[in-house]
Amino acid sequence: MNILLLGKGGQVGWELQRSLAVLGQVTALDFDSQEHCGDFSQPEGIRDTVRQLRPDIIVNAAAHTAVDKAESEPEFARLLNATTPGVLAEEAARLGAWLVHYSTDYVFDGSGTRPWMETDTPAPLSVYGATKLEGEQHIQQSGCKHLILRSSWVYAARGGNFAKTMLRLGSERERLTVIDDQWGAPTGADLLADVTAHAVRHLQQRPEDGGLFHCVASGETNWHLYAKEVLALAAKAQSAIKIKAIEVAPVPTSAFPTPATRPHNSRLNTAKLQSTFGLTLPHWQAGVARMLQEVLA
Repeated sequence: MNILLLGKGGQVGWELQRSLAVLGQVTALDFDSQEHCGDFSQPEGIRDTVRQLRPDIIVNAAAHTAVDKAESEPEFARLLNATTPGVLAEEAARLGAWLVHYSTDYVFDGSGTRPWMETDTPAPLSVYGATKLEGEQHIQQSGCKHLILRSSWVYAARGGNFAKTMLRLGSERERLTVIDDQWGAPTGADLLADVTAHAVRHLQQRPEDGGLFHCVASGETNWHLYAKEVLALAAKAQSAIKIKAIEVAPVPTSAFPTPATRPHNSRLNTAKLQSTFGLTLPHWQAGVARMLQEVLA
């Protein structure tokens, strides 16, 4: 199989380079790649790349993910999250190739407490959520063979993440305040990448199983409980990072105003993914503990 991976430098893209390698020949590009255009602000350049490489599978891990910044640059966010993925979908349809794409819980309004299902009606609260939804719709309307995975609270050992921020703040301060009214499941980029490789292999045999799926680690938590878990694991590990924080106080979202509105309920129901692809998704705590082992080593 000839696989084109876009957005190789991001958290998910980095892990996908590993997971996809066993499936075929991977051409991995980023916005600054030289030999072929991987810059999503240049949709016609992306179109030319697909036409030159003629991949069997296109995996798109590129996106505008700066949620607050998107509020002040909506057209740029739309270009990266909707327009260029739409071009990929057009080219995938023309080639008969598969398109794998990643989306977000931000397509929902975050109301209620029930985990969102794929059949629930989206109602994004932010530019980021709206443009990611538009990208999904372009792909679905193109007629291309596709796999769209919506996820939430994605982290990796490589790059910045919430857990690393808590470790830094916890080593500097005795008291932290963390939001306790947003709920979801921290999901490792490595888990997303492994599920992707498994699903792609499955779809080669059962192409009728493609479509839209929710993919997050199992269980649920809020940012406050997540922070407490991270600091407790760090203290137990007796690493070089010495935790000073003796209090982690819960506060509402309103305590930290941001340009983009965050959903309170980011829970995603993964029953469809697990039954379709024969998967059991691990608990979020297992992935966070493994990531911290790497960070604290």
